[in-house]
Amino acid sequence: MRSSCAVIPQLILGLSVVLASSPLAFARERGPRVEVVCPSAPIPVRLAEKDVLVYELHITNFDLVPLTLKRVEVFTDPENTQSIKTLSDKALSDAMIEIGQKSGSTASPTIVPGNRAVLFMWVELAPHSTTPARLLHRMIFATPAEDVSANNPAESTLENFPISVSRDAVPVVGSPFDGGVWVAGDAPGNDSGHRRSILAIDGHIYSPERFAIDWVKVGPNGDSHHDGTNRNENFWGYGEPIHAVADGEVTRVVDGMPENKTRVVPQPVTLDNIAGNYVVLRISAIRYATYAHLQPGSIKVHVHDRVKRGDILARLGNSGQATGPHLHFQVTDGNSVLESEGVPFVFDKFTDLGPGSDYELNKHTSTPRSASIPGKDDVVEFKSETK
Repeated sequence: MRSSCAVIPQLILGLSVVLASSPLAFARERGPRVEVVCPSAPIPVRLAEKDVLVYELHITNFDLVPLTLKRVEVFTDPENTQSIKTLSDKALSDAMIEIGQKSGSTASPTIVPGNRAVLFMWVELAPHSTTPARLLHRMIFATPAEDVSANNPAESTLENFPISVSRDAVPVVGSPFDGGVWVAGDAPGNDSGHRRSILAIDGHIYSPERFAIDWVKVGPNGDSHHDGTNRNENFWGYGEPIHAVADGEVTRVVDGMPENKTRVVPQPVTLDNIAGNYVVLRISAIRYATYAHLQPGSIKVHVHDRVKRGDILARLGNSGQATGPHLHFQVTDGNSVLESEGVPFVFDKFTDLGPGSDYELNKHTSTPRSASIPGKDDVVEFKSETK
């Protein structure tokens, strides 16, 4: 009986011959030595007149030489016939941060060996277009001239890197206020402070503030305050009742944090005091609304309470990491202010009064919006829902 083991060397030899005699049949460029990760799949959300896909690409350089990201193109079909988003030059640099650099540092598209960069993607879909099931990415990297060799080409391309587009429903919510004019501070925008916030906690990274908004009330003088800014009571929004934006169950309550003096952030800021006094409300099986920086002693609900849309939860204050009275509002996929992913939401209706930078009390645009989220620093008006 012939041993099967004797056949193995012949098979290996045969494979070697095939590879040696036909190298082009199996030729494939190595591509860039990078890892690319999308921590949270984008969910389409309506902002003004367009649907937007908001997500991040975390890029880690596993090469021995620096790699410069030169160009990123986004496609919806594998044939790459027409990109729906292209980033290069300054637009690309502006959309990137290097992990480990201080906030506000000059962005660079060059990633040194062993480092990670985050590319903040903001993809606007064409009006009336079908939402794609996935997005494909072409990423072109350049090697420094002094490091170019047979093993390190001048340019290398990562082709068709895919990410799925989530089909999760976007919650439609009501106003957290009983009407009024409000600035949507640091609301969704690709360069907002909330958008760029990434937290590392207990061995994981999170972006809970991806769609967060800092709400500041605008008063009859067209400003956020009257008679100076040295007292919380001088801010028009201070003490405003905060309402449930949807029916739900209270899942977290923190009270007893002291009120801040205006323009002074408490030190040190910790994971325990950063949100100040807050309420978390579960508004669906997998969606949680957070109301932060509330007035101490004003919270009217307890964990496991069931509330209806419009019920008063607390009053607007100046607690936690805040320098003035405002409401920090966000929706996440988990029952935690920080250890969760920020997900989009839309208000059922509001009036868009234009960007805060252009707003004048008696001279502004007035555009009704429905099932939309306001953009960064937009001024919006909510109508009272009180019956």
